[in-house]
Amino acid sequence: MANTTATTSSAPTETALGKTVINDAVVAKVAGIAAREVPGVYALGGGAARALGALREAINATDLGQGISVEVGEKQVAADVTIVAEYPVSLQKVASDVRASIVQAIERIVGLEVTEVNVTINDVHVPSDDDNEQEARVQ
Repeated sequence: MANTTATTSSAPTETALGKTVINDAVVAKVAGIAAREVPGVYALGGGAARALGALREAINATDLGQGISVEVGEKQVAADVTIVAEYPVSLQKVASDVRASIVQAIERIVGLEVTEVNVTINDVHVPSDDDNEQEARVQ
């Protein structure tokens, strides 16, 4: 699958009035936004991508395509997404919901057929009360 930072683009769609070219990064961003909207998704990307994403957020430069890799053809798209799920959601359900959300967004917004969406869950976020416990210890 192509990296979202690639400068490649899908084949142009030509009409009598001109052509439209949609860059791969745009397709990845649409997929990333769709995945983030799914309940049970805590974050996108692996450990290194999330660390880099935290740095981007610190300077207000969020990468909405983080954790998404797409391969765009003339009429079809295949996507890979890596997520961190919230505990205790059903991992199969959140993966299915992410897949459905990405397919719907790409087909509706980009206008290309989605052939597959591979979802990798690489971590589960467990809410922690560590901060509250530390405050209680110092009082």
